[in-house]
Amino acid sequence: RRRGSPEPRMGMSKLLVKPHAPDAEGCIHAITPESAGWSHVGFAVHRLADGQTVSRATGDREHCLVLLSGKVAAASGETDFGVIGGRASPFEADPWSLYVPAGSQWSITAQGPCEVALCSAPGVAGARPARVIAPRDVGCQTRGEGSNTRHVRNILPETEPADGLLVVEVITPAGCWSSYPPHKHDEDRLPAESQLEETYYHRLNPPQGFGFQRVYTDDRSLDETFAFTDGDVVLVPRGYHPVGAPHGYDLYYLNVMAGPKRIWRFHNDPAHAWMLGS
Repeated sequence: RRRGSPEPRMGMSKLLVKPHAPDAEGCIHAITPESAGWSHVGFAVHRLADGQTVSRATGDREHCLVLLSGKVAAASGETDFGVIGGRASPFEADPWSLYVPAGSQWSITAQGPCEVALCSAPGVAGARPARVIAPRDVGCQTRGEGSNTRHVRNILPETEPADGLLVVEVITPAGCWSSYPPHKHDEDRLPAESQLEETYYHRLNPPQGFGFQRVYTDDRSLDETFAFTDGDVVLVPRGYHPVGAPHGYDLYYLNVMAGPKRIWRFHNDPAHAWMLGS
């Protein structure tokens, strides 16, 4: 480097997506299959002011709207679902969501400030009606133990009707690991493993925190580690993808998965599978 020349800047990974300034519809993330370089998962986040309305035609994709915080008046087609939502932040329990099939449309109007995630994947028009997914419909469980503890809320698991979408949110307590031991789901070799693309939408409490995520393959042709901050999205096109929450900062993430078959079967990294015991 020549004397006096600026320090070289490292390029940001294409797998770490930072939020952008809100557009006219409050959108801070707009990830499409085209922008991600894959075939199935779409993901967006809207931060809406009181009274702000967003509407969409679903076209050839099914949608699942997850109320991260706040309330909306929701409708799809001729069905008025009334006001749904209510939690103050995604770290609180009781998520509300709206599922809308392909070949339909939806509209939401914010009832006070709110944050809404829009998850999408290819769908079949008219396959099923739109429906609200209320907190009572969400299966909750705790996985792991010790520093591998995390709390899972299954919003749209494979046991519930949809064409391609799998949607889950996870709380990882401060100092714990998640998506761990490292696992992957990038090969269509059922029943052992399924092929699924995945997004992680990360939130931290308190929000000035950070977390770590590594995405890597067996042959290390992909091997990247990110320090993400509140509001970032990590794309997982393939490979193992463990997540760590530092001491002092609880981690929330919303996962969206979709692939050729709507089934979640994963393969643990053999180097670390020993910790699962027999």
